[in-house]
Amino acid sequence: MIKPLKKAVLPVAGLGTRFLPATKAMPKEMLPVVDKPLIQYAIDEAREAGIEEFCLVTGRGKDSLIDYFDIAYELEATLRERGKKSALEALAPSGMQAGSLVAVRQQEPLGLGHAIWCARSFIGDDPFAILLPDDIVKGRSCIGQLVEAYNQTGGNVVAVTEVPREHTNRYGILDVGSDDGKLVEVKGLVEKPAPEDAPSNLSIIGRYVLTQDVMKYLAKLERGAGNEVQLTDAMAKTIGEVPFHGLRYEGTRYDCGDKAGFLEAQIAFSIDREDLGASVKAFLKKYKQYVDAP
Repeated sequence: MIKPLKKAVLPVAGLGTRFLPATKAMPKEMLPVVDKPLIQYAIDEAREAGIEEFCLVTGRGKDSLIDYFDIAYELEATLRERGKKSALEALAPSGMQAGSLVAVRQQEPLGLGHAIWCARSFIGDDPFAILLPDDIVKGRSCIGQLVEAYNQTGGNVVAVTEVPREHTNRYGILDVGSDDGKLVEVKGLVEKPAPEDAPSNLSIIGRYVLTQDVMKYLAKLERGAGNEVQLTDAMAKTIGEVPFHGLRYEGTRYDCGDKAGFLEAQIAFSIDREDLGASVKAFLKKYKQYVDAP
C-alpha cells in the first residue's frame, strides 16, 4: 500500500552569495518575484499538491523566513482599520495553520543531503517532498505532478528536464531504463559526466518525492563531491530497493538562484498579471533595440 504524501522539506539554509549585497541582511528565499517571495511560491506549489506539513531547514540569521509565516497582528489591524481589503487578501497566503510549520537549524553548510538529514525527526517514517525555492516552475504544480506519479508507482520520483548534451558536465544526469516519453525508470545517477560519457541528457531539478528509505544512507553522513553530504549519492543507493522514476514535468522552470534566471522570472510572472501585464509589455518595447543589436 502506497503511503499518502503530506510532508514537505524546504532547505533554506544557504548564504545566497550570488545575490550579495542584497542577501547580506535578508534570506535569499525572501527575494520577491514581482511581489511574492521565493519561499511563498514553493509553499503555494506544495499546498496545491495537497501537502499539509512543512519543515524549513534554516541557518543562522534566517529567522525572518519563519516570521514571514507568522500572524502580523499590528499590520493586519492597521489594514482593517484603513479598509485595505486588497492588501489583507494579499497577506492571506502567508498564513499557516497552527502547528503545520516547523523549523530546524542546519548549523554547518555540509550540503543538501545534510540539510535533509537535519529534518529526520520531522520526516519520521513517512514519504516526503523536497522543494528547492531557487527553482520556480510556472504552470501546474510541479510537485503535484510528482505526487500523482508517486501515487501510481510508489518509491522515489524526481522532476527531470532535458539539458543540451554539451552541458551534461554541469549537472547530475540520469542513467535511464524504460521510458514512455513522460515517466522514465532511473537505473543510475551520474554526477557531471563528460558529454561523451553521459548516459542521457536528463537532469534533476529542485523537486523530489522520496521515501524514508533514503534516510538510512543520509544518516551515515558520508562525504561526496565538494566534501559535502550529497543527496544524489544517498538517492542512488536506494536504486533497486524501491521504485525510482524521473518525470518530465509540464511547465517552465526558472532558476532564481541565477541572476539572469531571476530577472527572467520577474518578466514571465508579471506579464501575465492583469494589473501589470499591459505596463510590462509597453516598457519592454523600449528595450527592443538592445535585444536586436548585434
